[in-house]
Amino acid sequence: MKIGVFDSGFGGLTVLRALLRQIPGADYAYLGDTARLPYGAKSRATVARYATSSARFLVEEEAAEFLVIACNTASALALDAIREAVAVPVLGVVETGANAAEASSATRDVLVIATAATVESHAYAAACAARGMRAIEKACPLLVPLVEEGWTQHPVTEEVVRIYIGELMEQARAAHLHADTLVLACTHYPLLRETIERAVPQEVRVIDSAEVTAQQVAARLEGAVRDAGEAEVGEAEVEFFATDSVTKFRDLGTRFLGQAIPAVRLVDLGG
Repeated sequence: MKIGVFDSGFGGLTVLRALLRQIPGADYAYLGDTARLPYGAKSRATVARYATSSARFLVEEEAAEFLVIACNTASALALDAIREAVAVPVLGVVETGANAAEASSATRDVLVIATAATVESHAYAAACAARGMRAIEKACPLLVPLVEEGWTQHPVTEEVVRIYIGELMEQARAAHLHADTLVLACTHYPLLRETIERAVPQEVRVIDSAEVTAQQVAARLEGAVRDAGEAEVGEAEVEFFATDSVTKFRDLGTRFLGQAIPAVRLVDLGG
């Protein structure tokens, strides 16, 4: 089957990377809406319009049979609109992150780090509350540019992460939360997982949003891909699409995917 993966930019490639490991027998179409990022500065209505046009492209033009919304802002603000716009199953990273937190946390207290736009939506807090958990969300705006600069192992990044995590733990103590789980609620952050794990207390488990999303997609699609379960990763056909700057997408995206991106097709989805 063919799985469509959508993000406003490059971060969703960490989800695709995990999907290729979890479901190597599927084919994939990845769309980065690079002409219209960042989504975080847009209204809910605009995000919904952009996200639904991207979803329709993957389903109607590329025949995707399942959609993964690997964009936290689109998952937080436009998931219902996307589901209304296409006639295939849709899974968003907010839902998968909250599911993983519920399975992980014994104390029912959860920490979330994300971009400012995702934190302002309070989507993770709401999703955790719906599952009977308390959550504190913290915006970490410096992490995305540091990752895109390639500074994943840089001492500056290590110090920035340490400061953010220290502030988050202080917030948790002030709110009398006994958190045992931290959700990486941005698809850039899996590239900083080791650095973040060094910064958190030993009792706090770090949830990699890309990995848990891929695991939950695999669980949902077990019947559809069962016969292809032993296929090699290299057998998957993967197509890449971007709405702007295909050279930048190919060069920067390689860091997120962990392998070369041979070709990217430019598509115009309008304003």
